[in-house]
Amino acid sequence: MSEASVLVDGAVVGRLEGPGLCVLVGVTHDDTEDVAARLAVKIHELRILRDERSAAETGAPLLVVSQFTLYADTRKGRRPTWNAAAPGSVAEPLVAHLVRTLRDRGASVETGRFGADMAVSLVNDGPVTLLLEM
Repeated sequence: MSEASVLVDGAVVGRLEGPGLCVLVGVTHDDTEDVAARLAVKIHELRILRDERSAAETGAPLLVVSQFTLYADTRKGRRPTWNAAAPGSVAEPLVAHLVRTLRDRGASVETGRFGADMAVSLVNDGPVTLLLEM
């Protein structure tokens, strides 16, 4: 990703410029702090940047945005359901734990605002989009 930003009510709450990772995080019912921590390490160490290097190796920043819609189920009818997405009371602390784990590893992390109506923009370099599950 070469740039990304998150706006809430027209104001920028998180932004990355230059090479980095925009991380959209969905949380489901059986996710735990251990899962969030392992996912943070995987994201930080995944060798997907230029010359097969990781954000940990390059110091590339991350923009972490909660995204419950990743758990949309569209198999029936014309209206998606989000029954697989964990409720905010479960998801918010786990997204915060993932961010804290990244920061504890020395990562530069910007975030969106949990539960807000966010306008997320990104320029996907490549494009490369990966789905990671633990």
